[in-house]
Amino acid sequence: MELERLLRSQGFGSRAECRALVDEGRVSVAGAICEDPFVHFEPAGLSFTVDGVLWNYRKFAYLALNKPAGYECSRRPQHHPSVYSLLPHPLTTRGVQAVGRLDQDSTGLLLLTDDGQFIHTFTSPRKEIPKIYEVTTRHAVDDAQVLALLRGVNLHGEDKAVAAVACIGLGERRLRLTVTEGKYHLVKRMIAATGNRVEALHRIAVGGFALPPALAPGQWMWLESSELELLARRV
Repeated sequence: MELERLLRSQGFGSRAECRALVDEGRVSVAGAICEDPFVHFEPAGLSFTVDGVLWNYRKFAYLALNKPAGYECSRRPQHHPSVYSLLPHPLTTRGVQAVGRLDQDSTGLLLLTDDGQFIHTFTSPRKEIPKIYEVTTRHAVDDAQVLALLRGVNLHGEDKAVAAVACIGLGERRLRLTVTEGKYHLVKRMIAATGNRVEALHRIAVGGFALPPALAPGQWMWLESSELELLARRV
């Protein structure tokens, strides 16, 4: 693949912008500055630097972000900053999208990618990918509420009751809830159907992949093959 085209595929701008990066000596491969935008490289496994920052070629980008509160999962946020502002410019330029959404006041694991099939897999209810949340409620949670969530609750506008795959109490006002559907405001609506209210919502895992403790709020990481395998697990 020509260097200019390779840079474009990784989100470094238009054809003219990528050519300028090369012409200005800002791109290096294997420690050597590349001055020819048309030189060919095998992209698979290629590492390169732009302005001294190391990048690896990736056909698709798979990311995990520890979403902080106060950010919207939108490219056109209305009241709060966009989660995309937390990512380097090349990742937003290449078009990564949030896989499902977390409300601006919700926190935790948010997946992002530019792989459309991946987005479909992890948002389709038919795939039954578990999403695990820690929920803080306004009122104390009793056994009857936990049982109702496990048996299924009726949501406004839905024909069938929706049940949690798992639900355990973590304290007087805290739950760990596992769901496989991706309906709008699902967890908040389920808790409301039991007569309670969500005060804080934190996604801790998708599939078998848990949010790494070392990934601080606002930070992101690449997902490699081992993490992608964990994501696909039905725990």
